[in-house]
Amino acid sequence: FFKQKTAYEIRIRDWSSDVCSSDLPRRPRPGMKPLFGKVGVFGVGLLGGSVALGIKERFLAEEVHAYDQDPMALEKVLFLGVADRVHTEVGPWVGELDLGILAAPVGALAELGKALAPWAHPESLWTDVGSVKAKVVAALEGLLPHYLGGHPMAGSERAGVENAHAGLLQNAVWVLTPTERTSPRAREGVRGLVEALGAYPLEMPPGRHDELVARVSHLPYLLAVALNRMVAQSPHRDLLMFLAAGGFRDLTRVASGSPRMSRDMVVENKEALKEAIEELREVLLELEGLLDEPEGLLRAAEEAKRTRDSLPIVRRSLLPEMHDLVVQVPDRPGEIARIATALGEAGVNIKDIEVLTIREAAGALRLSFATREERERARRVLQEAGYRLP
Repeated sequence: FFKQKTAYEIRIRDWSSDVCSSDLPRRPRPGMKPLFGKVGVFGVGLLGGSVALGIKERFLAEEVHAYDQDPMALEKVLFLGVADRVHTEVGPWVGELDLGILAAPVGALAELGKALAPWAHPESLWTDVGSVKAKVVAALEGLLPHYLGGHPMAGSERAGVENAHAGLLQNAVWVLTPTERTSPRAREGVRGLVEALGAYPLEMPPGRHDELVARVSHLPYLLAVALNRMVAQSPHRDLLMFLAAGGFRDLTRVASGSPRMSRDMVVENKEALKEAIEELREVLLELEGLLDEPEGLLRAAEEAKRTRDSLPIVRRSLLPEMHDLVVQVPDRPGEIARIATALGEAGVNIKDIEVLTIREAAGALRLSFATREERERARRVLQEAGYRLP
């Protein structure tokens, strides 16, 4: 572990005993009592790390433990304050947990459950955040006490605990998949965790979850892979890359996630996914036929627009809506620095920045701001500096 001073001092203790801890300030509001004593998060990537951060930021536990087989990931966990104590091996400490959350890749959850079962306290609560439920629930509910399967419908193409944030779960739908074997204690405890994290619990059978998620999550991922393969394998690849605009980027964004984790996700749900692919084939054939019937195609497009426009917009209070501004930038050294300096001197804070295009004579930047007022101030500053803003 690096020994480095940050805003808080990270103390490294006896790595040979497989336990480290960080002293981070705790400032629960007066009268606030945590829902749990000790909570363990097993697997600290994007989702596991976000759950751990949510628990810590909302003071839902007295102590958060993190388990991962990758010591480098645990270095980041301590450095970022994601957990209080970290472990590379299971052991007696698991028996001290009030709640365990399995956040390893979906294909590894069953084996992880087998490793944890001998150490789990009989009264402890257990859940997971896997994106496939039928196989996982069947494997884990016979191993772990008071277990209830779960899947928060939240994520990002950016993997790793370094991209974790509590706001990822804010207002997200969190599917819970109880069965006849689910205890009332598990149902009440896990549902309480979900609501306390600011998410919306939605109960359904494990098989139904896999059927629905195959259509709104796993199939879109395969489509993104397919579209990118079409571009990559085309003899006109360079031209296609040059012509690809924002719509193509948005449509294929999910292909930028972890290939290994995404592969495991779709393979574990292959039965439901194959059914969804067959449905898609039928829809594509129908649309192919409508190419010769403009009015029918228009009706299909209007129906698609109504469906798309009626999708609920998830507002995450911990992740404010961004207000974007596109700036045309001459392709010469120092332009990005000049833009940032001009805005900084005017007291305008850039929340995010993305290079959209690079061409021979000019490029473009997308700048994001926290408020509409900041965006308009930035517009005036940059226009006065001579930049074009389409």
